[in-house]
Amino acid sequence: MRLTLAEPVVHEEVIQKSRFIAKAVPVASEEEALAFLEAHREPEATHNCYAYKVGPLYRFFDDGEPAGTAGKPILHAIEAQGLDRVAVLVVRYFGGVKLGAGGLVRAYGGVAAEALRRGRKVPLAFVVPFAEVGRVHALLQKWGHGAEEIYLPEGVRFQLALPEGEREAFLKALQDATRGRVVEG
Repeated sequence: MRLTLAEPVVHEEVIQKSRFIAKAVPVASEEEALAFLEAHREPEATHNCYAYKVGPLYRFFDDGEPAGTAGKPILHAIEAQGLDRVAVLVVRYFGGVKLGAGGLVRAYGGVAAEALRRGRKVPLAFVVPFAEVGRVHALLQKWGHGAEEIYLPEGVRFQLALPEGEREAFLKALQDATRGRVVEG
């Protein structure tokens, strides 16, 4: 099951005199990811590298670092922890020591992974009778969320990752849409 972060998380490390700051947040859409990245980049930093994953959509950016040494390791950190609907920005202030390609991969990937490890994750799973599946699909589309579906004898189990702030409102909308015929779990 995919998870997302419950709230934003920041992690900072100094590696070979360079300062790396990872900022990770839950996002509901690609537009929200891009808005976060633009709002939280630090123009005075040497590099603002990032990756995000929202369902099947993903993007990564090396911002002047050698190709594949920053954005891709950040994306790998997201995927390795089974996360979705997450954006991670890693800001680097160069400290005068060149890290080499391997060192950059370890630094960017490691700082991003540690930030994500420190963040609290939130899953969401619920079962609905077959008669209510169409309403749930419409609700998911309205909220802009995708879900994994598992067919059971009693209905369909949806697994969905939501930011903690959306969980309560979504569950209320889900109860309303299915006339209370949903079971969390």
